Amino acid sequence: MRYTDRINSAYEYISKILPCKPQIGIVLGTGLGNLADHIENKVIIDYSSMPDFPVSTVEGHAGRFIFGDLEGKKVLVMQGRFHYYEGYSMKEVTLPIRVMRKLGIGMLILSNACGGLNKAFSAGDIMIIKDHINLIGDNPLIGENLSEFGPRFPDMSQTYDHELIELCKKVASKLNIKVHEGVYTAVSGPNYETKAELNMLIIAGSDAVGMSTVPEAIVARHCGMRILGLSCITDMAIPDTLVPLSHEEVVRVAEMAKPKFVSLVKEFIKEVNIDESL
Repeated sequence: MRYTDRINSAYEYISKILPCKPQIGIVLGTGLGNLADHIENKVIIDYSSMPDFPVSTVEGHAGRFIFGDLEGKKVLVMQGRFHYYEGYSMKEVTLPIRVMRKLGIGMLILSNACGGLNKAFSAGDIMIIKDHINLIGDNPLIGENLSEFGPRFPDMSQTYDHELIELCKKVASKLNIKVHEGVYTAVSGPNYETKAELNMLIIAGSDAVGMSTVPEAIVARHCGMRILGLSCITDMAIPDTLVPLSHEEVVRVAEMAKPKFVSLVKEFIKEVNIDESL
């Protein structure tokens, strides 16, 4: 099946189920899935029920869309994303973003669990992504351009929306939640990085490193969506003090950070203005 047919098939399946148009899309990272518990009037769509749609294979990713009401807005949440390291192509990883845009969503909140590279950070902190570096070694826009979504050569100089960043900082201050701003670097995984690789990333200007988010941000920007990126720092990946890391530890710290993450996102959604023209 052609890629555009897969997008249209998923769009048609979801649009027949949803009672109305969603306003905000949210992608929940590892250990952060319980934001969905706060959604009211839920409509749940399992990925496995959708034709020609990928499924999540990673612990901490439920594998479903949840639509409903959150702080006065209509949201469509991905409770579980897809990763390049799972064996999916970049186009499959970002298929849900295309579907969200076709459903009419103009604003996207991307979240992830990641390693901190900035010594000013601590495990459990939240970083607002101000920019990114793509070191996955692939790009979801390679191949035929989907001109109905965006141009052949999209600009990436303002991928993460400045106004959304400023609003998130304001909300964090109001809630007394400490947040950082920084550069997120995406690598392919699934192994964690060597000390030499971490040193290279720090020299290159990275504040955090993970295995997701950037492909989705690239496609969302190509689609003209406004993007807010949030990273939960689950471990400190400082080469000089590096200790062996497990996925279970990442999930554990993400679970600890959930209350402030949930509070921040809920209040942000409550205060943000939706531009229905997007």
